[in-house]
Amino acid sequence: MKTVHGTAVAREGRGALIIGAAGSGKSGLALALMAFNADLIADDAVLLSDTGGQIALSCPPKISGVIEARGVGLLSVRTIDQARLAIVVDMDKTAAQRLPVPESTVILGTEFPLICGNNTPNLAAVVWCLLGDGQRLPIA
Repeated sequence: MKTVHGTAVAREGRGALIIGAAGSGKSGLALALMAFNADLIADDAVLLSDTGGQIALSCPPKISGVIEARGVGLLSVRTIDQARLAIVVDMDKTAAQRLPVPESTVILGTEFPLICGNNTPNLAAVVWCLLGDGQRLPIA
């Protein structure tokens, strides 16, 4: 088990791990996804565990059910216990071009699609689609 600085949300059991520096918008993206009906798993710290080829996202007990809303304070919200990691969003990374070549990252030895979140228009809607049945298409 490993703890990372980040936020995690899920849609129907498929999770997004949102990483980035403090103040980069991790909690803000999670709140926007929650407005689409995503489930919060954890805010500020996420537990990662290898469950036999899949990576599970969960929350340290001390911070369960709480998310920070910048400029408002801490909010008590409904959460789920865990979900399987499907995508990673890096709020510090900027896409190199308008239609970038898909990137990936390795978490606990497993490769996952990586979304560059810095200055990405419609980011919450994009992540919501990818957590559903949406897929990134290869660039021709």
